[in-house]
Amino acid sequence: MTLRQERVQEQLAHEASDLIQKELRDPRLGFVTVTGAEVTRDLRYAKIFVSVLGEETSRVNSLKALNGAAGLIRAEIAKRIRLRIMPEITFHYDDSLARGQHIFELLHSVEADLRPRPEDLPTEK
Repeated sequence: MTLRQERVQEQLAHEASDLIQKELRDPRLGFVTVTGAEVTRDLRYAKIFVSVLGEETSRVNSLKALNGAAGLIRAEIAKRIRLRIMPEITFHYDDSLARGQHIFELLHSVEADLRPRPEDLPTEK
């Protein structure tokens, strides 16, 4: 990944987050947090990753709202940052928080299984 790609990704994520939090008004939007962005090498396409707090329906509705407003978001970001070609934007759910929580739960259960139970401890005679 080039330094330019990294800079564009950071700018896209920052500006998209700002727009979603402050200016986008859609009743379908839940509590959305932009977690990152990924652009292609030629900077023509960008995926913006979001996490959504709440149930599956909230996630689905929020993604529909964001992808429906992708053109507006793209136009607003283009006004804020200087790029020769503004990437086409799509929004994607970032499930890394849910996966991290699942791993934490697995580790916690393994740790609980490895702890000695009082009945397994040797008794003094």
